[in-house]
Amino acid sequence: MEFVHNTVLLNEAVDVMNIKPDGIYVDGTAGGGGHSSLIASKLTTGRLISIDKDPDAIEAATKRLSPYPNAQVVRSDFSDFDAVLDNLGINRVDGLLLDLGVSSPQLDRAERGFSYHKDAPLDMRMSQSGASAKDLVNSYDADSLARIIREYSDERFAWRIANAIVENRQKSPIETTSQLAEIISSAVPAAARRDGHPARRTFQALRIAVNGELDHLSLFLDKALDRLNKDGVVSIISFHSLEDRMVKHRFQEWCKGCTCPPDLPVCVCGKTPKAKLITRKAIEPTDTQIDDNYRVRSAKLRAVKKL
Repeated sequence: MEFVHNTVLLNEAVDVMNIKPDGIYVDGTAGGGGHSSLIASKLTTGRLISIDKDPDAIEAATKRLSPYPNAQVVRSDFSDFDAVLDNLGINRVDGLLLDLGVSSPQLDRAERGFSYHKDAPLDMRMSQSGASAKDLVNSYDADSLARIIREYSDERFAWRIANAIVENRQKSPIETTSQLAEIISSAVPAAARRDGHPARRTFQALRIAVNGELDHLSLFLDKALDRLNKDGVVSIISFHSLEDRMVKHRFQEWCKGCTCPPDLPVCVCGKTPKAKLITRKAIEPTDTQIDDNYRVRSAKLRAVKKL
């Protein structure tokens, strides 16, 4: 299957970056190359580094960006963007973009093991390497499984699902998406099964855990501001509340100035804002965009500019 992906908030995410024709930009989640190709089309003497850890995405992005000699595709995790820049001899850049969603090709290709709608090996690895979801559900104890399911998805039946997983794997290993989806369905009350697919939250939680998504995002944010030029922009699209909350709080932290008590007549802490919010409120997809691609309904775009 060809890696074809409907790019989320395409113009919005790039517009907030105010692309300079001679600037240097990083797309940390190249995917099918949608955001990257729009950035590259705005460059003249500038440079674009597009990063992805999925080999299928690398192939697709390389093909899509082939008309742009100023664009370069690198296989790596976005949290290691600083190492990529170091290897290329680049100190600072003018913009960093992340689209944190799982791409449509990853969801639609059954063999990738992301979907509870299709029977496939239980995988969920974006990089197609390392420990898989099958490894996780067959080795973690009930406490660890319940914590992951509860914290990463707010699943109220996390304990019941975790115990059902442990009980069933004692009979035989859980190896496919259908096996796991059936175990989850049987573990939750009948009433909960009518409120959307009962496996949705657990599959999300396992995907986040398998790919270390929140850890990688935190690492990226730790380094992002230091690698930006003045007036450089960080533009991030998130798809679930944990990601959005982390991005929102970190951006607010960067934009916060004086922390002295309000009753002090003068500032003594000496703290000044490091960045300025571009998006006071998260930009969300329009009704038309959601009609075109229902998967984008939870997308939120936030951006800041370095001072």
